[in-house]
Amino acid sequence: MKNNIAKLLIIFSLILLFIIFYKSLNKSNLYQPKSNIKFIPSFSAITFFSKEELNSEKIFYENKFYLFNIWASWCLPCVDEHPFLIELSKNSQLEIIGLNYKDNFENAKKFLDELGNPFKKILIDRDGTKAIEWGAYGVPENFLIYENKIVKRFIGPLDGITVDEIKKIINENY
Repeated sequence: MKNNIAKLLIIFSLILLFIIFYKSLNKSNLYQPKSNIKFIPSFSAITFFSKEELNSEKIFYENKFYLFNIWASWCLPCVDEHPFLIELSKNSQLEIIGLNYKDNFENAKKFLDELGNPFKKILIDRDGTKAIEWGAYGVPENFLIYENKIVKRFIGPLDGITVDEIKKIINENY
């Protein structure tokens, strides 16, 4: 009798463990950023060169297009994207704001010295929390902004097609 009860307890425990593990397999604990952000999140950040704290309300103004670019010197797709940012920086109707993501200052400065600086302002995101507020999946990621609203989001590096799309959106609204 004791033997049967012990066997039943073992079987019951195994079934219970199986159910718990099976249920946990269906739950993802991966970070899922917000993908439906419509407005610029309110935040403050330290500027890259002057090290002053700047609030988002003092960065983005209405009646102007901005490209908010999340980048890092260690990011290979950011290197590929950089010539397209340089090209876009020549457009007087657009300001490019950079968010330097989890980067070493000296490496980021060397990156800009070697490849050029397309940014009007660069903000520092040492721990990645500002990128999370924007709902970013990673680097590079770009947000086209107009009237303090996110017009279009570009996940991954910009290329010739996305640059043409950005120029078209700007030209249609000016």
